[in-house]
Amino acid sequence: MSIMQYNGGAVVAMTGKDCVAIACDRRFGVQQTTVAMNNTRVFKIHNKLYIGLGGLLTDVQTVSQILQFRHNLYRLREKRNMSPAAFTKVVSNLLYSKRFGPYFVDPIIVGIDEDNKPFVSSMDLIGATEISDNFACVGTTEDELYGICENLWNKDMEDKDLFETISQAQLSATDRDCLAGWGSVVYLIKNNSVTVTELKARQD
Repeated sequence: MSIMQYNGGAVVAMTGKDCVAIACDRRFGVQQTTVAMNNTRVFKIHNKLYIGLGGLLTDVQTVSQILQFRHNLYRLREKRNMSPAAFTKVVSNLLYSKRFGPYFVDPIIVGIDEDNKPFVSSMDLIGATEISDNFACVGTTEDELYGICENLWNKDMEDKDLFETISQAQLSATDRDCLAGWGSVVYLIKNNSVTVTELKARQD
């Protein structure tokens, strides 16, 4: 088993019309053993910017704390919040700086940019970045998520349609992966609001 699969996990992000959503599962496991069912892999940077981290949970917590610290320093110095594109560069630089002893994480960055357009980017554990205009998936459920998202995602979905699509993709994919699941949480980000919804799922 790869170290990236050690704790399981599923994170997916999707764009809509002037909105973006990110979802993660709730399971914290050690290989096939489920330890807790209240875990999260999505972290708030500010009201219009969130990051989801797949991979090894100890590194997930370390990287999320470092990034929140760096954003706080940026906000003190610049007197404004970091844009999603700038934050993507910060994450990529952090991961690449540790490339010889990497953090075992797969980040997905989602947010609303300065033009009120949805932003989704993802990268590997050494910071090679891909900016997507549709969806991104990471975690042990990545293959299942990609197949379902390619079928369900449509361009310029309204917020309610986007929520329904990402919820069904997440629930259907985690049902097919024994290392992820036990419920999910969905963050729907719009220009002036963030809606957080808990999804019930199979508990086996």
